[in-house]
Amino acid sequence: MVKIIDTLLGKNATSSDDDYMELDLSSYEERGSSGAPALLVKIATIGDLKDTPRVKDEVYNGNIVIVDISRLKMDKISYERVLKDLKEVAKDVNGDIIGLGDQRYVVLTPMSVKISRDKIGGA
Repeated sequence: MVKIIDTLLGKNATSSDDDYMELDLSSYEERGSSGAPALLVKIATIGDLKDTPRVKDEVYNGNIVIVDISRLKMDKISYERVLKDLKEVAKDVNGDIIGLGDQRYVVLTPMSVKISRDKIGGA
């Protein structure tokens, strides 16, 4: 314990090769390069209600989807129906949903991915 405290405080600055452990990075590199990624970010555009099933399927498959809903702004009924469907999907998968850019875009996330409402930088 004293050795650790001395090392942290800089009193014992000498070290030997025995203090370090060799890491085998090849096992980590193989995992990263083999197969498909665990999570994808997909882009979608919804023009009417018939476009929502594909977006919903992507979220159910565990992907994050950024949806352009600006075309729905003209039809308030379709806009509200699509948003209701997307909110239900986020709730079903225990994910999250947030609107961006004056409600032109919606970001849907799958289970275990939450969206922070805190903005970084800017005013």
